Amino acid sequence: MSLSTLDLPALPARLAAPAPGWVETTDVIVIGSGIAGLTAALNLREAGLHVTVVTKVNIDDGSTRWAQGGIAAVLDPLDTPAAHAFDTEVAGVGLCDPAAVQVLVEEGPTRLRELMRVGAEFDRNPDGSLMLTREGGHRADRIVHAGGDATGAEVQRALHEAVGRDPWIRLVEHALVLDLLRAPGTAGQGADQLGRACGITLHVLGEGSEDGVGAILGRAVVLATGGMGQIFSATTNPTVSTGDGVALAMRAGAAVTDVEFVQFHPTALLRPAGLGGSGSGGAQQPLVSEALRGEGAHLVDGDGKRFMVGQHELAELAPRDVVAKGIHRVMLAHGTDHVYLDARHLGEDFLNRRFPTIVASCRAIGVDPAVDLIPVAPAAHYASGGVRTDLFGRTSIPGLYACGEVACTGVHGANRLASNSLLEGLVFARRIAEDIARDLPPQVDPAPTGAWVGGSGDVVDPAVRAGLARAMTRGAGVLRSAGSLRATAAELTALSRSRGTPGTASWETTNLVTVASALVAAAYARQETRGCHWRDDFPAADDEWRGHLVSSIGSDGRLVQSWEATR
Repeated sequence: MSLSTLDLPALPARLAAPAPGWVETTDVIVIGSGIAGLTAALNLREAGLHVTVVTKVNIDDGSTRWAQGGIAAVLDPLDTPAAHAFDTEVAGVGLCDPAAVQVLVEEGPTRLRELMRVGAEFDRNPDGSLMLTREGGHRADRIVHAGGDATGAEVQRALHEAVGRDPWIRLVEHALVLDLLRAPGTAGQGADQLGRACGITLHVLGEGSEDGVGAILGRAVVLATGGMGQIFSATTNPTVSTGDGVALAMRAGAAVTDVEFVQFHPTALLRPAGLGGSGSGGAQQPLVSEALRGEGAHLVDGDGKRFMVGQHELAELAPRDVVAKGIHRVMLAHGTDHVYLDARHLGEDFLNRRFPTIVASCRAIGVDPAVDLIPVAPAAHYASGGVRTDLFGRTSIPGLYACGEVACTGVHGANRLASNSLLEGLVFARRIAEDIARDLPPQVDPAPTGAWVGGSGDVVDPAVRAGLARAMTRGAGVLRSAGSLRATAAELTALSRSRGTPGTASWETTNLVTVASALVAAAYARQETRGCHWRDDFPAADDEWRGHLVSSIGSDGRLVQSWEATR
């Protein structure tokens, strides 16, 4: 297949940074402290390995604690893994890997019970059984939740406490990972070829040398850095979600895939600009969980009319891409920046008990869900693609693993099914730990590459970050076209010419440019509408595009794309 290509900026092979001023050694380095990272760390400890967890701010500042809806797993005797797999693959619109989906749905219930044994407490019925609910795209009640709509916070609490009880898990907070270290190539490889992953460089505030740059050597590296929602001006992701893991993997030579499939949550709470809303650029928008729609709330336009009825058999509970597109059409037709969610008929007592987080967020902007319509609009929410892995989380670089939102396991296809993400983190983190424990090599000192000694590399001026987010939302957001994507590529190229000096803000901005470029290139190449990728100029799905775009950075810094048809 001939792929349409864009003129995009050259991307760095490493970040400009000082040479490491300190070095530590451990068995396994886990980057990220959400459900995927902490689950991997706990399972690696069960295998008797020493683990260092590196996290960007504090241990609880990632995306996991913001998850409202819950975790999907087959726990009802009347439900089946096959039914869960069916719903997952329908949502994925032909691009899910059936083997990965099978792993998810069959191993998921066991992994969820293990999480409960760690200490996570989920909502229960009066008889003590788990309370199950339904979300968009599911045809059965299979979502467990905690605190009504505070599932992520409860999961994060339980894992945080479990990690804290283990003295052999070293936690490094306020640390931005920079680049991957790789061992010298094996015999028979060219002089410029590198071997397996053997550590990372990172910047830790106040650690080691004056500039804080150091290195941690390990026998394996696990990426669990979360998503990249901050490439858009409106997102439900926290400010730390700048695509650091995907960018690091690409600089190291790893393949990424399906990055064009960014799910826009249909119902983010629209906050006024003065409260960090759409006028602020890159602000985190509060999520209004689709569990609220699962309990009977309706989407309505400015005239109070339900507009999803007749668009899909599940109406407001259709898969997220369908609902986001339905909302976007209404916004375009009415010339507005939002629609409404009507939950008034559910009653104040029920709303306060079942959705305390949502009620509090609404009241913070002067909206009472018991008496007012809730203003909502789509916002970037979840990256279905990422660093390509196999069924054990192995990337294309030996010794480098990935799980959670940073990874593309093949589970989500073109659109993630609601509440499958936390489950994916549990399932594949366990598989990674098992694979590492089976065959972990001795420590090898890294090659004296640029990432090791510091020096040459590139960074982008952080002043362009807001402009990048606005350009991505305008041209590569919910609705895309060849023209909008060409304009976005031109803006990315222009913005990337502004060079910065090494530092946290510049490193993050450079990561954003890297992942944004990969997304725009893939979105331009895929000339169809599928899942959460919506091309205005190619409005239908096309069987010719049933496959995956695989991207990497070439030796000249340019993006290289290849095509793999689904089997």
